[in-house]
Amino acid sequence: MEQILLDVTDHIAMVTINRPESLNAFNYETLLELENKIAEIRIHPDIRAVVFIGGGEKAFSVGADLKERKNLTNEQVKRNLYKINEVFSAIDQLPQPTIAAINGFAFGGGMELALACDFRIAAKEAVMGLTETSLAIIPGAGGTQRLPRLIGQAKALELILTARKMSADEAFFYGVLTKVVGRSELMGEVYALCSQLLANGPVALQQAKFAVKNGLNADLSTGLQIERKAYEVTLPTEDRLEALKAFAEKRKPVFKGK
Repeated sequence: MEQILLDVTDHIAMVTINRPESLNAFNYETLLELENKIAEIRIHPDIRAVVFIGGGEKAFSVGADLKERKNLTNEQVKRNLYKINEVFSAIDQLPQPTIAAINGFAFGGGMELALACDFRIAAKEAVMGLTETSLAIIPGAGGTQRLPRLIGQAKALELILTARKMSADEAFFYGVLTKVVGRSELMGEVYALCSQLLANGPVALQQAKFAVKNGLNADLSTGLQIERKAYEVTLPTEDRLEALKAFAEKRKPVFKGK
């Protein structure tokens, strides 16, 4: 059985962690499958937005598969650590906008997967947190770096050092989530955001994301240069000319990602 499912429909890639019996925990095989799917998505010409969700009703992902881990050697644990870091970094660096649809528990590595996405929309019933210190380890798939960049050092330290689990409403209040909705409304809200994204030029979306992510940790002067170079990529595109033509003709543009 495939542990990572990929469905591409109407320019949206739906990535499902398909291990509901283990609350979508990540073992090594799952990470390898996810890595392969991400590599496929990165170069897919028709994918303009990517959604990550957990299989089943209970969990987005509870992180590392502890049943597997208790039987691993120290070397194998390090192997898994390096791999999950690589895979989540690849998700963070996808050119397309990414959305985590948090449909249940998101703990440890599951929370870190969500943090690697650009947007996080959660069901009101979801519970989440970086809980690693309660297991005498620390977040190792980007949590100690992405969370403070998202919500600030003090609150991130509190959540990481206490291993506290948050309700969806708390996570929204802290700035972790983009939106909180009822469980039955989750996918409708996710697709609504996808629809807003897909209404815009695909090349422009990718270049704007590139400019924000790469300029964020640079000084202002360097960031402005990154922005200008990203803007220049959009100038020779067919989509830019189509947008101008559509504006003049008072109609919606039809973008091709070219």
